[in-house]
Amino acid sequence: MFGLSFGVGVEMEVGQKVRVRRLRDRVNGEIINKLGQIGTIQDHKMTDGSGVGWLVRFDDKFSTWFFEDEIELA
Repeated sequence: MFGLSFGVGVEMEVGQKVRVRRLRDRVNGEIINKLGQIGTIQDHKMTDGSGVGWLVRFDDKFSTWFFEDEIELA
């Protein structure tokens, strides 16, 4: 598994369960409805050289990217 920890001191890895705790940007209703929901980390990517984005998949098969400060371990 791939683990990364940036800023918050919590290492996240592909396969872990996470909860959406906040959204940085304006988003559509489908993503807003994911606030408080739990999903599974599927992948990661460097966002701008100083952060990491996480691809999270939910039970309804919907997947989207979140910044590391938008999610927390569930």
